[in-house]
Amino acid sequence: MTGWSAREIPGQGGRTAVVTGANSGIGYVTARELARAGAHVLLACRSADRGGAALDRLRREVPGASAEFARLDLGDLSSVREFAAGLRPGGLDLLVNNAGVMALPYGRTTDGFETQFGVNHLGHFALTGLLLPRLLATPGARVVSLSSGFHALSDLAHDDLNSETRYRRWIAYGRSKTANLLFVHELARRLAAAGSELVAAAAHPGYAATGLLTAAPRQEGRRAAVAVLRAANAVLAQPAASGALPTLYAATAPGVRPDSFIGPRLGWRGAPARSWRARWTLDDASAERLWTASEQLTGVRYEALAG
Repeated sequence: MTGWSAREIPGQGGRTAVVTGANSGIGYVTARELARAGAHVLLACRSADRGGAALDRLRREVPGASAEFARLDLGDLSSVREFAAGLRPGGLDLLVNNAGVMALPYGRTTDGFETQFGVNHLGHFALTGLLLPRLLATPGARVVSLSSGFHALSDLAHDDLNSETRYRRWIAYGRSKTANLLFVHELARRLAAAGSELVAAAAHPGYAATGLLTAAPRQEGRRAAVAVLRAANAVLAQPAASGALPTLYAATAPGVRPDSFIGPRLGWRGAPARSWRARWTLDDASAERLWTASEQLTGVRYEALAG
């Protein structure tokens, strides 16, 4: 992995990729570089305006790119189902579960789930399950889910997945990122048990200069906090193009193993490398318990992996 860059992405001609949250930041760079390598990329975004603008930008930056936009609101399971049902027939080579929210004030999704758990984990759990038959039918397919170093803030509270007892925004964010890793761990285990070659892996961007960190302060009108965070981004963070490299590596590099967790070599910045992860993200019993709860909460069953 030493010095790996986007120039080393293998040719993606003939491959189809879905990237959630592709209108900005890590998701946009991921979509752009996959398209540059020849993939047909579907930008799955909540806002039609921002998604359409991102598609226009991508086409300007990568002339001749094969890309399209489709609306997807991960905080609304009916939108997730509509998105999955609306995909044109054919295989799916890559699903990048990139979209997410960070440290928001307490809120609920359309379906009543705590926002961070609902968007960051449950929405992607449902999406992956609904697209699984396409992925299983496509040789060499991968699922890459975005977690964060902030997963280390907390293990899951299985008896309070929706933070109804007590809500602490950063702890809730950490738990949602732990859920992402437990999901990948259990998905990889179930795929192996089914004899499937579909690879499920995880990645994180380190500290990247994107709008994710300032989204909550902007929403709350905390101008001073926004200014401080923007200054920190400018001085300390790596650019989004560098932050996207772990995702791109996990999505395209040869030899990525199931349940890998790829991040910057130095933890917060640097070339892609295998990343440290908290021991609780490898707990089989916890992963299976989360899986069962997620199926019950979303109503999405991974029937292709049953038994």
